[in-house]
Amino acid sequence: MVDRLESLLTHFAVHARMFHSGALCGLNEVPTLPDTGQLHLIKLGPVEVMHDGETPLHVVEPSLLLYPRPLKHRFVTDAKRGADLACANLHFDGGVANPIAAALPPVICAPLAQIEGADGVLSLLFDEAFNQRCGRQALVNRLFEVVLIQVLRHLMESGQIRSGMLAGMGHPKLRHALVAMHEQPAHEWSLEELADKAGMSRSVFANAFRDTVGLTPGAYLQNWRVSLAQQALRQGRSLKMIALEVGYGSEAALSRAFKVQSGLSPREWKQAQAI
Repeated sequence: MVDRLESLLTHFAVHARMFHSGALCGLNEVPTLPDTGQLHLIKLGPVEVMHDGETPLHVVEPSLLLYPRPLKHRFVTDAKRGADLACANLHFDGGVANPIAAALPPVICAPLAQIEGADGVLSLLFDEAFNQRCGRQALVNRLFEVVLIQVLRHLMESGQIRSGMLAGMGHPKLRHALVAMHEQPAHEWSLEELADKAGMSRSVFANAFRDTVGLTPGAYLQNWRVSLAQQALRQGRSLKMIALEVGYGSEAALSRAFKVQSGLSPREWKQAQAI
């Protein structure tokens, strides 16, 4: 089976930093940061999770809460017994343009028992998070990142994401075409080639891709190429080299696609990022 997450995480890594471990009692407003998600691991509850204008989530078993983007929320727990949590901020490379963060719903709540293969990692994470040992912060940060990868794997394999890129990555046939585009963005992919990668006829592939991912294959490829170009611009790469690496024959061709996608030229976009 192709590794569906490898090319995504290679280009758009996710970094975690724990900011809380231990008990929370009563009402607690969770601080958020711009362009930063959060992963909360509830070891012992119950916990009521409140979002403005939404029905509260009632968590009664060990669970995780994943916020890929900033979202104001509050925890309500027993004023005396409280609840035990380990919480981390998540920085997705590329910020709001990160394709992984963009493909996820605003909040995901899942029992820890549903995350296949995570028992050992979670046990170690909680043990380290709730004790004071040398290297604790660095170790727990890495463990949060491992848990996030396991959550993404779970979401794809369980089919819980119904539309968008991750839904396509979970599709038994479409995922082959998506991985091909992710791994070889500079290739001039034709609809026939992508359909062949997926083992489908051209018309069936085109319809299934649009219905599942929400874009035509051509539009998705352009989005992916521009996302890679934005990431390379953040790293200070030259536009000429970027254009060749992501499949455009010239700076002008990349600039046109870039403006269609972002509404700005590469120069304007880079200046806006510096503000």
